[in-house]
Amino acid sequence: MCRRLLPRAFVLFAAAIAVAGCSSAGSSASGGGPVVVATTTQLADIARNVAGPEAKVEQILRPNTDPHEYEPRPGDAIAVSKAKVVLRSGGEVDSWLEGVLNQASSGARVVNVGAGVKLRGDDPHWWQDPQNAELATRAIASALAAADSKHAAAYRQRAEAYARKLRTLDGAIARCMGRLPASERRLVTNHDALEYFAHRYRVTVVGVVIPSLSTAAGASAGETAKLVKTIRREYVREIFPESSVPKGVEAAVAHEAGAKLGPALYADSLGPKGSPGATYLGSLRFNATAMADGFSGRPGSCRLH
Repeated sequence: MCRRLLPRAFVLFAAAIAVAGCSSAGSSASGGGPVVVATTTQLADIARNVAGPEAKVEQILRPNTDPHEYEPRPGDAIAVSKAKVVLRSGGEVDSWLEGVLNQASSGARVVNVGAGVKLRGDDPHWWQDPQNAELATRAIASALAAADSKHAAAYRQRAEAYARKLRTLDGAIARCMGRLPASERRLVTNHDALEYFAHRYRVTVVGVVIPSLSTAAGASAGETAKLVKTIRREYVREIFPESSVPKGVEAAVAHEAGAKLGPALYADSLGPKGSPGATYLGSLRFNATAMADGFSGRPGSCRLH
């Protein structure tokens, strides 16, 4: 879903690059380490855990931003023009990066982190499986080590420490979901963003409000009516909106189907600072807990620490 920039946006990008060009073509942070730009909130959080104080990580997408509908800003081009490494998630969620790279004329090494994980078809939401996040962590560590060999050992050590945290949480979520009967593990959410989570933890995706991998699509009246019937037939207790998508249709579907509207899950984006989903680990923990409570109808059925 790579959009062509409008003329006004083109002018803004050109101006941004001109300003960036007036400064030193900095590919290093103030402390001497590399500047790393990550497209998505998930990538940026994982990268910060690997980078530590040796590299500066900047992210393009802000918390609770829908990556499917994102329009690049002039500041994105400036950030990319100064980066030594650009981390992209891959697929449709950051296909808009191509335009930014073209306008920035960046010499940064672009690493498609999503190319090194276990993809399910053309579904770009790979981070919903923490086993993929572990693969991404190692890919990021390798990219930073190549860009800054002086601190290669530190990057790899932090990557290993973060990978251990991922494995611990992954095991806890698997045990939590495993305690619920298969008949309860039935998910309805906004769009097809949680198939990786569902596959990893044996959750059945009964349906989605927007039958697409992208929120840019829409649902017809017939599709919505069919979903309502499915929810009733499958006795789905709770429908989950998503934090980066405006609420409205989900509430109407829940009301019509006689289901409860659950808390918004962190699907396409992490949340703002101070929220339960401000970090990647936090988002997984919150989502799993919310789903377990909603699936079972028993609040507190899943305690993850």
